[in-house]
Amino acid sequence: MEKVNVAVVGYGGMGKYHADRIQKFSDFNLSGIYDIKEERCEVARENGANVYDSFEAVLADEKVELIVCATYNDCHKDIAIRAMKAGKNVISEKPVTLCSEDLSEIIKASEETGMLFTVHQNRRWDNDYRTIKNLIEKNELGPVFSIDSRVYGSRGIPGDWRQEKVHGGGMVFDWGVHLLDQILMMNEGKTIESVYATVTNITNDEVDDGFRALIKFRNGPECVVEVLTNNFIEAPRWYVCGENGTAIISDWDLNGKIVKIKDWEKLDAVPIQAGAGITKTMAPRTDETIKEFPLEKIEVNWEDYYSNIYDCLRNGAKPLITLEQQVRLMKLMEAIFESAEKNEVISFE
Repeated sequence: MEKVNVAVVGYGGMGKYHADRIQKFSDFNLSGIYDIKEERCEVARENGANVYDSFEAVLADEKVELIVCATYNDCHKDIAIRAMKAGKNVISEKPVTLCSEDLSEIIKASEETGMLFTVHQNRRWDNDYRTIKNLIEKNELGPVFSIDSRVYGSRGIPGDWRQEKVHGGGMVFDWGVHLLDQILMMNEGKTIESVYATVTNITNDEVDDGFRALIKFRNGPECVVEVLTNNFIEAPRWYVCGENGTAIISDWDLNGKIVKIKDWEKLDAVPIQAGAGITKTMAPRTDETIKEFPLEKIEVNWEDYYSNIYDCLRNGAKPLITLEQQVRLMKLMEAIFESAEKNEVISFE
């Protein structure tokens, strides 16, 4: 079938990421890029890409069928709506926009124009996430009651627009949108009972440079999602507890393990010295009652995202990342901000 002609609007880190890969896909053709910064346009020219003179020129190019929006977060809504009204399909970088009210306007424009609108939630293709998701789906640990998902950095927020509130900066919108999306997909179909969150402003007073969120699912796990940017010792990327075992993934390289119970009857423990006292409750289990297993590492191909986009445009397939999912994700981020501001538990759904 005919290739899909794509224009990338915004040629920063993620815009260049999209453009470089689109040029390698046999089903897509990079028609060009546009960026408001001349230095980024010059980089694109050096990389052999066509550069449009303006966003209006992108919209006027009848060959362009799909626009990838990789601009500042606060620009997504305007670009997406204008593009769809000009007859272009749209992929938006995450977060889709800054509030659920704006997202409603984008969805309305998609419905009225009949244009495809979807979001690039690329970390649904992270191997560590898929490995944990597979573990839970296969019931390897028994009923799961606790999931901890953490990402730590040690340099604060990058020194660009991500530090600025007007552009939608901060870690909830930057990394939180990824980790929260993963948690929602792991617990798809389960109702969220409550959200409690705090944010940090250690290196930046204008936007959050970190957050902790406690998300409780009805008849499901309690999930801790934590993104911090002033930490110099890493915590595990994932720590998951089920009735029959525990799993840990330490890092992006999927170093980790599973420990499962094999003998529930042997409950007696040898007391251990614990600080200034002794304990049986916190004494480790003996080797004959537990067994360690390697992780079943799941590897996925991010290019499946663009394969799905092509299938949507040429064969009427459904997008893997739906607008209903993005509405729920946006409302969850709003609940996190509300909880942190009020210092209250927020009832949800």
